[in-house]
Amino acid sequence: MYEIRLIPKDNIKSIIPLAALLNGLDEKLLETRLEIMMEINYECLGVYDTSASLSTGRENLIGICGLWTLVKLYNGKHLEPDNVIIHPDHRNKGVGELMMNWIDNYAKEHNYEAIELNAYIENLKGAEFWKKTGFYIRGHHFQKLIKK
Repeated sequence: MYEIRLIPKDNIKSIIPLAALLNGLDEKLLETRLEIMMEINYECLGVYDTSASLSTGRENLIGICGLWTLVKLYNGKHLEPDNVIIHPDHRNKGVGELMMNWIDNYAKEHNYEAIELNAYIENLKGAEFWKKTGFYIRGHHFQKLIKK
């Protein structure tokens, strides 16, 4: 059984071990970036395995999805999910679909006009998931790293 809810700001650092799985980045660096993100307008959705919580008495965070509110000229107020991560032990069990249903409902309840996300080209499995949940490819995501 799963419970999906926004993670309170005072517990946001609980996402760092899962975030490290996706990015392979140092946890201290992730913590520093997360603090800055929280100052802007970052929220994070958590998926908890409630069956594990019953036996251990602790919440078991098994999935996360960052949420940004943005406004752009071409699609208005929109929600941007990012860093969608499901713990490997819980993949292919419908957790991603549950998470996206929650996000769809949240966007409707809060009067967003669209949901928009970026996905890496090499993430073919992810691209199939996004298409399956109603997204379509609209453009390219370009990045330029600034060398110091």
